[in-house]
Amino acid sequence: MVLLQISEPGQSPEPHQRRRAVGIDLGTTNSLVATVRSGTPETLLDNEQQHLLPSVVHYGTAGEVTVGRSAYAQSSSDPLNTLISVKRFMGRGVEDIKTLGSQLPYEIVARDADGSSSKGMPNFKTVAGNISPVAASAEILRVLVERAELALDGALDGAVITVPAYFDEAQRQATKDAATLAGVKVLRLLNEPTAAAVAYGLDQGGEGVIAVYDLGGGTFDISILRLSHGVFEVLSTGGDSALGGDDFDRALAQWIAEQAGLGEDLGPSEQRQLLMEARKAKEVLSEQTQVNISVAGWSGVLGRDQLDALIDPLIDKTLRSCKRALRDAGLNPNDVASVVMVGGSTRTPRVRGKVAEAFGQDPLVNIDPDRVVAIGAAIQADVLVGNKPGDEMLLLDVIPLSLGIETMGGLMEKIIHRNTTIPVAKAQDFTTFKDGQTAMSIHVLQGERELISDCRSLARFELRGIPAMVAGAAKIRVSFQVDADGLLNVSAKELTSGIEAHIEVKPSYGLNDDDVTRMLKESYTHAREDMQLRALREQQVDADRMYEDLLAALNEDGRQLLNDDEYHCLEVALKDLDKIRQSENHREIARHIEMVSKTSEEFAARRMNASIRKALAGHSLDDVEKDV
Repeated sequence: MVLLQISEPGQSPEPHQRRRAVGIDLGTTNSLVATVRSGTPETLLDNEQQHLLPSVVHYGTAGEVTVGRSAYAQSSSDPLNTLISVKRFMGRGVEDIKTLGSQLPYEIVARDADGSSSKGMPNFKTVAGNISPVAASAEILRVLVERAELALDGALDGAVITVPAYFDEAQRQATKDAATLAGVKVLRLLNEPTAAAVAYGLDQGGEGVIAVYDLGGGTFDISILRLSHGVFEVLSTGGDSALGGDDFDRALAQWIAEQAGLGEDLGPSEQRQLLMEARKAKEVLSEQTQVNISVAGWSGVLGRDQLDALIDPLIDKTLRSCKRALRDAGLNPNDVASVVMVGGSTRTPRVRGKVAEAFGQDPLVNIDPDRVVAIGAAIQADVLVGNKPGDEMLLLDVIPLSLGIETMGGLMEKIIHRNTTIPVAKAQDFTTFKDGQTAMSIHVLQGERELISDCRSLARFELRGIPAMVAGAAKIRVSFQVDADGLLNVSAKELTSGIEAHIEVKPSYGLNDDDVTRMLKESYTHAREDMQLRALREQQVDADRMYEDLLAALNEDGRQLLNDDEYHCLEVALKDLDKIRQSENHREIARHIEMVSKTSEEFAARRMNASIRKALAGHSLDDVEKDV
């Protein structure tokens, strides 16, 4: 396979000297670390010969921190100090955690341990203080790094850390922050489906379109990729970063609670115990057709058919995302050559069955779905760290939602469109709206709709010091740059003066992931309506500009250049335009703009002539010829 290295993290190692690099799958339920040894990627074992590290952190009264199975063992007896599935909180706000379930076995606060604000990021109140999801994730990363350094006999030179393809900038930045806190040098954040494609592409050597169905403990991703001549190109991506096996557990736990006659006001220990029993039952039903359950004095039998009925609505939600991703790529299910299953939740027979039905073929499960992402990340890390200077690997990820800025009329002007391959840099020129405008506010947005009210605000910054010119004369170039990790930088530069401002977009925590799904869905269902609204707003902006310009011109020169009848005629036309410019009929606004434009043509010509005469006053023809 031909490989193309896309980044240069450092000088190539000396002959026979290998750099220590790993791939880390920082998962919601379990995490892994893998490396390439003797040309073969492998996940690394702990001292108990286990590949999987439960993504669980426990904080003790004496300040001790435990991670993994020993922490999970304390989850029901000490739930408030045992953090599980913290990945689902990464990059979120306090209000958004309400979408993760009606009950959470945690005490959530919005302050760090020192009492300072954490910008809305949820913190877990523990005996060790208020712990952020970033800090808890850093503890998991530290354990994985220690495992790798012990296995590789030395400090790491770098790591590729995987994230769901549907993670937004806030969630990606939170992951990077956790790595920094853990002392990990991040070579790259790699989308989990792309990592799986790397693993399968190198093992199978195949080409064609592949669908990567990634259902983990807390997130779901679907990516449609094309493999051709060693190039992994993501054609489209979709999913839900708040949907996974945890939701299967909650649906089953609710059913058990109803069968056992348990009320809704369960304490944290009861909630955690119920979720643990639900997870055990779900895992047993992956191998058996029924399982016995005993909870709070109630005993019963759960069959696989009942489990299927409980989780079918959640699986169907993932399949709707699959249909959207195929539509975005311009493909049908029969265009897909292979379907790769990733994530522990794809072990559920019902998931595999419904995916097979949706795509018309049995999905691939050749590589352990729990380990395939870490293996792909390790292969990529081995290349990026410089161990294979002669090899090349091209990984073409895409951004999930369009990026742009606000323009007059509250419109979203897209600069980088969704499903654009990253890394990418694009620029677009804009101008001023008013005469003498010396500053411009840049409002950075993300979304698919035409109005900013339907998009997500990412950041704001100002470009000041623009030379005073007439409206439309200034030329401001706004540049967007998305790096390989999906992180965004925006700059604005006035080209005549060279003044510049920029911002590294680290969005405030608090994106509701339902909004991401809504943005994509509504971009289709409201496409015609949005086009009409955009046309209306653009006409309203043109009407506003014409009204203000003509009003200023009349006030300045109207009485000097027009007779009473002409002045009155323009005054009436201007009043009519003022009345109609907030109309909801863009064609009617356009008609009035054209009418006022024709009515004011003679006035504009007289102003131009007067301006030329004023400029030439006191100059001879010879002076003019010299200037020319």
